[in-house]
Formats: sequence, structure tokens, C-alpha cells
Amino acid sequence: MIAPEDQGRAYLYRLLARLLAAAPDAATLGLLRGLGGDGSPVGGDLQGLAGAAATAGPGALEREYHDLFIGVGRGELVPFGSWYLAGFLHEKPLAHLRRDLGTLGLGRTAGTKEPEDHVASLCEAMALLIEGKGDLGAQKAFFERHLEGWAPAFFADLERARAARFYAAVGRLGARLMTLERDGFAFVEGVAA
Repeated sequence: MIAPEDQGRAYLYRLLARLLAAAPDAATLGLLRGLGGDGSPVGGDLQGLAGAAATAGPGALEREYHDLFIGVGRGELVPFGSWYLAGFLHEKPLAHLRRDLGTLGLGRTAGTKEPEDHVASLCEAMALLIEGKGDLGAQKAFFERHLEGWAPAFFADLERARAARFYAAVGRLGARLMTLERDGFAFVEGVAA
């Protein structure tokens, strides 16, 4: 059985994975509009995401997603770990990620066109690890090796990107989750020492 706080972590990772893999459709927007939050920082970010969804339509979000991540030649942002870590796509960080995914018994989903170091794929992998594919040590190691070194910068860039309206709220939520994960893993390590 997964602890409630871990279920919440996995939910946030899956939510980010969904929103970063493709622009939300009308059904997803409807679900996002119903998000509620408590008085916590994450709750506030979820409410902000609900508010952003309330003023967005699927067509506008398709354009925003295209401008941010695809573009003509290239989008405003490049959502790949290799790009942030090495300055190019398909570099050593991707090879290291593929090795670690294989060790964990995780791999590329059939039909996926993007390399595994796409931020959406990494968020999905973290959700799977939290939900039982990896203990806390495996989660921490994966986060430190494949997200901590670049994803905070990516989410900060997303929050302030020129083309980001709805996706600024996604960037805020992602940045918050990265900080919480970093601090949480550091706390657990400190307690264990």
C-alpha cells in the first residue's frame, strides 16, 4: 500500500507528465478547472493551474504548446535533459538515463517518438518509481541523476517563457515539486545519517 503523501507525489508527477507530453484537450481542461487546493504552497499552485485552465481553450493551448516546445525549427524551450545538461540532444545524459531505466525495468512506451530524457517521460518514470517500481533510495538516486541537475531550471524557464500563459502555472507547479523533492530527499538522508 502506498502512503498518502507518496500518492500525492505520484499524482503531481503524473499531472506534469500529462501536461508536458501534449497540450490538454477539452476533457483534461475540464478536470483541471475542478482542481482544488488547500492553504499549502502546492495547493495554491493547483488553484493557480485551475484558474489558468478556466481561461484557456484547447485551440489556444495547442498553439501555446507548439510555440513553447515545437516551434518552426525549434520551440522557445527544449524540454530534454541532454539539451540542458550538455547543450545538444541525444548526448551522454540520455545514454546514462537509458542505462538506469533498463536497470529499473522501465523503458520507452511503444509509439513514443520523443527520447526518454523528455521532461514528461522523466515525470512519468518518477511516478512509476513512487508507485512501487523503486524504493525511496531508487527514487532519490533517479531524481538526483536525471532531474535535479536540470529540471528546476527548465520549470523556471517555463514559468517565465514569453509564450507561456497557461504553461506559466505548469512551470510554477513543476518548480515547486522539484524543490519539495530535493528538500525531502535531503531531509530523509539527514535523518538516516
